[in-house]
Amino acid sequence: MIDPLGCLISFILALCLSLIIYKFGLLTKSGCVSAFAIGFLIGALGSVWWLALLIVFALLGFAATVMGLSKKREKGLQEGTHGERSYKNILGVAVPPLIVAILNQVYPGHEWAFSVAYIATIAVAAADTAASEIGVKDPRVWLITTFKRVEPGTDGGISLKGTLISAAASIIVSVIGYLFITHTVDAWVLVPSVCGIIGCMADSYVGATIETWGWVDKYMNNAITGLLGGVLASLVCIMWA
Repeated sequence: MIDPLGCLISFILALCLSLIIYKFGLLTKSGCVSAFAIGFLIGALGSVWWLALLIVFALLGFAATVMGLSKKREKGLQEGTHGERSYKNILGVAVPPLIVAILNQVYPGHEWAFSVAYIATIAVAAADTAASEIGVKDPRVWLITTFKRVEPGTDGGISLKGTLISAAASIIVSVIGYLFITHTVDAWVLVPSVCGIIGCMADSYVGATIETWGWVDKYMNNAITGLLGGVLASLVCIMWA
């Protein structure tokens, strides 16, 4: 059931976050509008704690962008002109958690399973963001399908540093999310953590194959692999909970 007070709080938080990030030049106007709309919907359909996790991810993601921006500029790998995101970036990352939030309302009584799935979608996004924003600094990159050396920034390229950073990001976001949403931490936090890592590796595989072939773009890749992480997490919850 939708909580009116939660909706009001979500509206204020989503609006403030979008405007603040836009003011710092990390979102375009379209990105600002998209971030507000999706943030509000997730908070209203999930909970304020779901939105809180999304905010933490956004802040960590933008921090990673700023940290790695100079290196990415040198190689021409930054988003936009100075790392700013548009509505395409927002939709690619935020559609999977939004779908989970909608399902949470459509199928009541499964809040815990949907919560774990939601955390997993954010964990995938966090892992991929960390790998692409920080891992790009590593010059030793291999293509995930052939393990041949490729240039940093190549679709489907992976590195040891990027892989370790992405795994750490998935675990950190999963722990924070699980603590936020369930207000405790137990062994089940491993589910979104592992699904986040799997989703990130799947992102690289899709990047090396159907994205390179022109069948999907990177935003659709993000959405597909984010959904994959959520689906895997929900299946684990259904089968073993």
